[in-house]
Amino acid sequence: MADYIYLLQTRLTPAQQTALQHVRDVAKAHAMTVFLVGGAVRDLTSGSPVRDLDIAIQGNATKLKKDIQKVGATLIGEHAATQSLFFNFPGGVRVEVSSALSATWPKPGKPVFKPATILEDLRRRDFTANAMAISLNEGSLGLLMDPLNGIADLENRELRLVSNYGFIEDPVRMIRSQRLVARMGWHLEEKTHQRYETGKAEGYISAMSEWDRGYELEEILHEEDPLRVLRRLESEGWMQALFPALSAAKANENEISKIRDLTGQLEVVSIFADPSAVQFPSLVAKLTAAEVTELKALLARPGFVEQIAALEPATREFGTTFAGKAAAVPSDAWKLLHVTSPEVVLSLAHSSKSSPVQARFTAFFNDWSQARTKVPYQLMQEMRITPDLPGYAELIEKLHFAIMDGQLETVEMAKAFLEPYSPPAPPPPPTLRRRAAKATKTSKAKAKKATPVVDETLAEMAAAESPALPPTPTPAELEAFGAPAPKASAPKVAAKKATESKPVEVKVAAPVKAATVKKDVAPAKAAPAKPAAAKAAPAKPTSHAPAKPVSKAAPAKAAVPAKVVAASAKKPAAKPVAKAVPAKSAAKAVPAKKVVAKAPLKPAPKKAPAKPAKKAAPAKKAPKRR
Repeated sequence: MADYIYLLQTRLTPAQQTALQHVRDVAKAHAMTVFLVGGAVRDLTSGSPVRDLDIAIQGNATKLKKDIQKVGATLIGEHAATQSLFFNFPGGVRVEVSSALSATWPKPGKPVFKPATILEDLRRRDFTANAMAISLNEGSLGLLMDPLNGIADLENRELRLVSNYGFIEDPVRMIRSQRLVARMGWHLEEKTHQRYETGKAEGYISAMSEWDRGYELEEILHEEDPLRVLRRLESEGWMQALFPALSAAKANENEISKIRDLTGQLEVVSIFADPSAVQFPSLVAKLTAAEVTELKALLARPGFVEQIAALEPATREFGTTFAGKAAAVPSDAWKLLHVTSPEVVLSLAHSSKSSPVQARFTAFFNDWSQARTKVPYQLMQEMRITPDLPGYAELIEKLHFAIMDGQLETVEMAKAFLEPYSPPAPPPPPTLRRRAAKATKTSKAKAKKATPVVDETLAEMAAAESPALPPTPTPAELEAFGAPAPKASAPKVAAKKATESKPVEVKVAAPVKAATVKKDVAPAKAAPAKPAAAKAAPAKPTSHAPAKPVSKAAPAKAAVPAKVVAASAKKPAAKPVAKAVPAKSAAKAVPAKKVVAKAPLKPAPKKAPAKPAKKAAPAKKAPKRR
C-alpha cells in the first residue's frame, strides 16, 4: 500500500492530485467507495506519463455530476449505458468517472451492463494490464487490486485478453490494442495475437458501435504522438473502419512536432497543458471543411469540440494582454502565464507571430526559469532563515521574483532584502560555575582511606622478576672506611630520617642477602628489622622489641667486605635504602603483611625493659642466583 501511496503522491501532477481529491471528497459525501482504475493504474505502475484519470465508483456515478461541477470541473460528455461522466479539471486534467459494472454480451458489440462490485468490474475489462485498481478510500488508501495478475503482463510489456472471447464481444478492442502497441511499444501475448489475426480476418470489426467508433477517434487526437498511432492503424487497415479521410499524410507534421516540444518546455516550468485541442488544426490541415465538420460530429465528447472552437479567440485575447504593460515586468509576466489556462498558453506560444510575445517566451524559457537556481540559500542559513520558519515558501517565491526582476544583484542587496525576515539570534547559553567544595573532616578521612596500600606480596613478585642488587652502604659505613659521605638534599634528608629509625641488616663473610636488607628498610614496613649477625651465629628475632637507632647497633665496621667499600666509592650519590626492591629469597623467610606506611618510629625509652624473645631457627642460606 505504501508503494502506491507514494506513486500517487509523486507521479501525478499537482493539478491531477487536486482533481483526484475533489472526486474522493464528493464520493465520500455520498457514502460511495472510489477507485482509480484502467489506464491510469497501468501508466502509474509502468512509469509511463499519466494522461488521464479513470475513476470507478461503487454506486451510480451519474448522481455525482452536479457536485463534481461545483468543485470546478467542466462536464464535456457522458455515456448513459456505462453511467460514465467526462470532466475537464483546471490544469488540463481529463477525468472519467464511471460506475462499477458487470457486462454480458448477448450479441457482439452490444453489451448489457449491471451494477457490480469493483472486482466484477475489473473482470469485464479488455486487457489484464487495464484490469487493476487502486483504492482511494481512507481505510484502504493505496491498496492494489489485481484479480487477473495484470502486474505480470505489465512487467512483460504485453497485452493479454481478459476473456478468450474479448475480440468477438467488443470488436473495438482490436483497434485499441494496436493504438496501445503504437503508444507504449508493447506486443500482444501469443494467444491474444492469434485471436487478433482471426478477428481481423473474420471481420469482427463490423459489429463495432458508433459510440465506440467516435471514442477511439477522439483517443487518437488525445495521443501525445498522434502521427505514430495513425501510421500504425493505417498499416493494420483500421482507419478505413474509423474515418478514412484522417491520415498521417494529410497532417502538418512539422507543426505537430513543434507543439510537442513546447509542451515539454512548459512542463519544466510546471505548466501542464493538454495538447489535444492545440494540435487538432495541424492534424486536419489538409482535410476539407466538410471532412473536418464530419469528424467533429463523430467525436464522443461534445465538450472537446467546444474546447477546440473556443481556443482560437481565447488565444488572441491573451496575446494582447501578454504583449502589453501587464507583462512588462518579468515577475508580472511569470504570474500571468501561471494563472492562465495551460492550453491557451501553449496555443499562444505556438501560433503567435508577435515579436514582443516571442521575446518574452524566449526569456521565460531561458532566463526567468533559471532565477530560482540563484536563490541565496547559504546566506539565508547564515541569517537563521530556515525551512521550519513560517512563511518560508512565500519568501522563496518573493526571492525568485526579486532575482528575476534584477533587484538582488549583489550580496549586500540580498542581505538588505532578507534582514526583515531574519529572526533574532538566540541568547548565549548560561555558564554554570560550581564552587569548589571546602575540605571537611569527612572528605579528609575519605582521602586518607583512598591512600593505596603497599602489598608486599606484589613487591615480592616484582623482585622475583628483577636481578638482586648489592645493598647500598649507609653514610655511617662510608665514614668508617674513610669514604666521604654524600651531601643529602632536602628530599633525601627526609628519607635519611626515615631510615635512621630502622636497623639495617648487613651480612658478613657471606653473599649479601639483598632481599633481607631491602625488605627491612621499606617505608611501608612498620615492624622493626632484625639486627645483623655473623653467618655462623643464629639470628635473634626482635619482632617484639622496640626499634633502636642504627647508631647504637653492634659495630660491624670490620666485617664489611672490601667489595662493598669499592662499590660504594664508585657510587657517591647512592639511592636511599627505602627505594630498594626486596629479593626473592628473603621474601620466603618472613610472611608478608599488608601495612599502611606510617611516620618514622621514635626510639623507645631506655627504662622500658625488652621482653624476652623466643629463639628463632637459624637463617637459611639464600640460594645462589644463576
